[in-house]
Amino acid sequence: MRIVIALGGNALLQRGQVPDAAAQVENIRRAMHALAPLTDDHEVVITHGNGPQVGILAMESASDARLSQPYPFDALGAMTQGLIGYWILQAVGNERPYRQFAAVLNQTLVDADDPAFSDPTKFVGETYDQATARELSDRHGWQVRQDGGHWRRVVASPRPREIIETRLIDHLLDESVIVVCAGGGGVPVVRTETGDLRGVEAVIDKDLSAALLAHRLKADRLVVLTDVPAVVEGYGTDRAREIRRTTPAELRALDLPAGSMGPKVEAVCRFVEAGGRGVAAAVGNLEEAEALVRGDAGTYVTLEG
Repeated sequence: MRIVIALGGNALLQRGQVPDAAAQVENIRRAMHALAPLTDDHEVVITHGNGPQVGILAMESASDARLSQPYPFDALGAMTQGLIGYWILQAVGNERPYRQFAAVLNQTLVDADDPAFSDPTKFVGETYDQATARELSDRHGWQVRQDGGHWRRVVASPRPREIIETRLIDHLLDESVIVVCAGGGGVPVVRTETGDLRGVEAVIDKDLSAALLAHRLKADRLVVLTDVPAVVEGYGTDRAREIRRTTPAELRALDLPAGSMGPKVEAVCRFVEAGGRGVAAAVGNLEEAEALVRGDAGTYVTLEG
C-alpha cells in the first residue's frame, strides 16, 4: 500500500521535555524504530510537526541584534524542515540501511485572501505572562493571545490548497524511495499576480497538509500518530469512550477540542471523504503503527465504518 504517516509532536518532543537536540534525536530514534517495519512492505511518506523547533528559531531570530528584522516564518519553517528531516533520515536509515530515503523541502500553496490572515489563531513558541507577551508584541510586531493561563504568539493558519512538489514526491515513491516531507505543514506560499510563488508569514496545520498530500498521491492509508491510543468521546469525563471503527459523519458529530484532537479528526475525515471507498485513515499511538494500518488498533475511519 501507499501510506502517508503524520507524526505527532510527541514523536519529536514529549510533554514537559526541555527541547534540547539530544532529547529530540532520541525520541526520533524510537519513533523510527516503530515505523521502520512499515517500510519493508509499503510505499511510505513521513510528515511531521515543527512547533517547538520553529518557536525556538523565531526567538533566536528576534533576539539577534545583528538583524534589522527577524527572519519571516516561511524561512524559519524551511529551516526546521531541513533540521528535522535530517534527524528522521538518519534514524530511519540506521534502521533500514539497505533502503533509500529522501527529505524533500516542500512548499504548500495557500490562498492570499484566506480569512486566517486577518484572524491569526495558531499558537507558536514559548508561553509568557501577559506583561511579557505585550512587551514582546510591541517590540517585534507580534500578535499575542491568551492560551489557558498563559500568553503566546499567534500567527495565521490558512488552509492548504496544494503541495507544490507532489509530482516529485510521487516519482520518488515510484522509485521505492521513502520520503520525508511536509514538515510543519510545508513552507506556506501564495501565487502572485504574475504566477510567481512568494512565502508568507503563516503556519499551516500539519495534519491537514498530510491529508491533502495523501489524497493527491492517491494513498491507500493516512495514519495520524499521537500520544493517545484512539479518539475519545467525552474525554476527561466519566463517560469517556474510545472510538474504534467509525465514519467521517460520526466523527464530525463529536465535540472535540479545537487545539488538539480536532484538527487530526478533520484531517482524516477530509482524506476519507475525498478518497472514497477503498481508502482508510487511522488515529492512534505511535507504538501501534503497524496495527493502525491494518485497522486492529486506534480509531479506524472508512466511509462504511
